[in-house]
Amino acid sequence: MKKLLLVRHAKSSWNDMSQQDFDRPLNDRGHRDAPRMAARLLKDEVSIDSFLSSPAVRALTTAEYFAKAYDVKKKNILQEAALYHPEPEVFFDIISRIDDSTKCVAIFSHNPGITEFANKLCATRVDDMPTCAIFAVKADIGHWKEFKSAAKEFWFFDFPKNDD
Repeated sequence: MKKLLLVRHAKSSWNDMSQQDFDRPLNDRGHRDAPRMAARLLKDEVSIDSFLSSPAVRALTTAEYFAKAYDVKKKNILQEAALYHPEPEVFFDIISRIDDSTKCVAIFSHNPGITEFANKLCATRVDDMPTCAIFAVKADIGHWKEFKSAAKEFWFFDFPKNDD
């Protein structure tokens, strides 16, 4: 059984309109939501073996909060340039290359691609993944290269305002 967590980056700052999109940091809410969502996963005993992130500042910072909660060093977050505003097919390509020893991977990326990809995975659909949302599926496979063609089972969907 393989498990996939899709995590949209936490809320980013728009304070500096001259800043490049790639370099936008998290805002105060983003800095609150990311560790809170990671703590929820831990509370629910969701284990994560691997962290893959877009190298954009807001996505990587979100991944760092999750990694810290799981006692994983920043250097162990794999950065994948293709996860910066990807088309859905890019996710399948990246997933097919994940080491098979990984049972559960968390992928940190951006809208609209992450929502489009989530909606390709199973019958459960989301209109729009909010910032720091987590969409999770399971696939009864032994190798990540089988993920694209395998039947996927909806596992859960959570987002920061889900408990408000």
